[in-house]
Amino acid sequence: MKFKLNLVTLALLANAGIASTAMAAGGYGLQNANTDKVKFDKWDCKRCVVETGVNGTVGVGVGYNDSDDIRSANAFAAENEFTGKVDADLTYVGKSGYRATVEADNLGMENGRLDINAGKVGQYNLNLNYRQIATYKTDSAMSPYLGIGGDDLTLPDNWQTAGSSQDMSELYNSLNPLELSLKRKHAGLGFAYQGEELWSTYVNYQREDKTGLKQASGSFFNQSMMLAEPVDYTTDTIEAGVKLKGDNWFTAINYNGSVFKNAYSQLGFDNAFNPTFGAATHGYMSLDPDNEAHTVSLMGQMNLSQTIMSARVHYGQMTQDQAFVTSGYGYQVPTESLDGKVDITGVNLKLVSRISRSVRVNASYDYSDRDNKTNIEEWTQISINDVNGQVAYNTPYDITTQRAKLGVDYRINRGMKLEAGYDYRTDERSYQDRETTDENTLWTKFRLSSFENWDMWVKGSYGQRDGSQYQASEWTSSESNDLLRKYNLADRKRTMIEARVTHNPTDSLTLDLGTRYAIDDYDETQIGLTESTDLSYDASVTYMLSDDMTLTAFYNRQNIESEQAGSSSFSAPTWTGVVEDQVDVIGAGWSYNNLMEKKLRLGVDYTYSNSDSNTQVTQGITGDYGDYYAKVHNVNIYGQYQATEKMALRVDYKMEKYEDNDAGNDIAPDGIWNVVGFGSNSHDYNAHLIMLSMSYRL
Repeated sequence: MKFKLNLVTLALLANAGIASTAMAAGGYGLQNANTDKVKFDKWDCKRCVVETGVNGTVGVGVGYNDSDDIRSANAFAAENEFTGKVDADLTYVGKSGYRATVEADNLGMENGRLDINAGKVGQYNLNLNYRQIATYKTDSAMSPYLGIGGDDLTLPDNWQTAGSSQDMSELYNSLNPLELSLKRKHAGLGFAYQGEELWSTYVNYQREDKTGLKQASGSFFNQSMMLAEPVDYTTDTIEAGVKLKGDNWFTAINYNGSVFKNAYSQLGFDNAFNPTFGAATHGYMSLDPDNEAHTVSLMGQMNLSQTIMSARVHYGQMTQDQAFVTSGYGYQVPTESLDGKVDITGVNLKLVSRISRSVRVNASYDYSDRDNKTNIEEWTQISINDVNGQVAYNTPYDITTQRAKLGVDYRINRGMKLEAGYDYRTDERSYQDRETTDENTLWTKFRLSSFENWDMWVKGSYGQRDGSQYQASEWTSSESNDLLRKYNLADRKRTMIEARVTHNPTDSLTLDLGTRYAIDDYDETQIGLTESTDLSYDASVTYMLSDDMTLTAFYNRQNIESEQAGSSSFSAPTWTGVVEDQVDVIGAGWSYNNLMEKKLRLGVDYTYSNSDSNTQVTQGITGDYGDYYAKVHNVNIYGQYQATEKMALRVDYKMEKYEDNDAGNDIAPDGIWNVVGFGSNSHDYNAHLIMLSMSYRL
């Protein structure tokens, strides 16, 4: 009998020890095979060759940004007039199994990202990463204060205080523009090691620096000034763990710790008004305190023949021991710092089991406990309305939450599936208006995909929340109306239904439609939120006009309407309010490939969004607060030309047209008599960005 030795035979030879016990007795073991005349060089798999060396693409880009509003940098990731970037997607493979990758996206711009990995597959990996994120609010805020960016804000030497902002003679002469923006730079180093078959380990270190200015306010009695609060945060995070793994199980122990540092502990500021309360001319406010958080968790999973069980337990502690800010404070404090301590404990259990070919059951249980162990101290109570010296106490809030879920999947037949489930949640809170709340929810989902080119599903649920007796807490709500019900604690009935249909009438056309409707009924509430409805629907289409041309379009709308009742007499309801929010998003895209002898690609993407909000209050007569809206058009027109086999050129033109009318951002520095504001910060702009980039394939 003749046969050819191939890759399967080679594998058998390599693992001959497994079969030798059964075959060696008669001298027919594979290890005894005569291979003297075998031409091993003929065994090479021509299709299994692994390319070594470097391959991938690198690219650079330069852009021109034309904008008179810094907010456009949120869309363009470009703050300055000229910007540049580096892109890369590189892979190196060595003959010994060494592998390295470099991924860069918009590196050098405000949303740049870099990720580097190096190691041997299945043995170890070293990771370096960097990410930058920036958010911009305005660059036209106006302030008379000097020293912005530091922790002590002063007024000009020639400043004239007054009883109202309208009477401050030097206000407009002293105004200077400032930028409210925040930048985060995130860098990390990680290492993962795969030991023998049984275990593996990893450690990751991350540092985030957050800098910039954000809006704050300082006050004296009933007069206040808008201030630019400096932000200079550093957060160090470390994660480490060890994992043990068998054929059908694994267990792991993990640690996560974070340390937050603020370079500024307080912000000082001059009083722009005539001294009144306490005759203070300079005030202080404490800023975000230094703090730490540490968590240790143990988790595991076991895979049986038809069942998967997993569990996780964790314990954590958060601490905060920043010294209190006492500058300018005329009262004695009972301790130098809060010495805050909160313990976090949790358990997560999950089970998935296939009862039969048609039925699968899943269940889960989650427990979390937040135990505030901060010492309770006596504090001198100070109010802008009254200084009575009465004792007040810091409130140690605790909460314990338990969640349980049970679900069943039933496969009726091919292309037809029914799901149903029950969700339960209970919360126990300390020092709240309601000690315990319980939520029960039933839901079901039916999916149908048996019709050719159709995929449809519909889901419905009904939930109810109630709990212990509702009564105002003397710790938190001593001045609240007894009839007031806080929406997160009040009795509530929630009904929701959602559905989605996907249809492919042809290979080149895809249609997708979806809708969702939910109503929350707070039927036991007299004062507070009484009803809320949420309706949304969306539609999208993707059409391949030809092998080279694709058209996409989508539309989404969401309407949220909430109703509330209030009282101006601190008793029964005397007024009602309705808030109507509507968000519309429209988008379309078109691309054409393989033009000019398959060297040119053209495309355009467009989105438009409009968010609109209106509030009406009825108390005898109906008053309309007026619409708030924000409208934005975004366009990206691009073309890419394959100049050579390896080099491509691309040009992008981006445009953003934005407009809003937020009344809260449209107040003059002296528009309110007892406030020194930042001035009008509404937005109405057209911004443009042209980016020319080149990529090269190695």
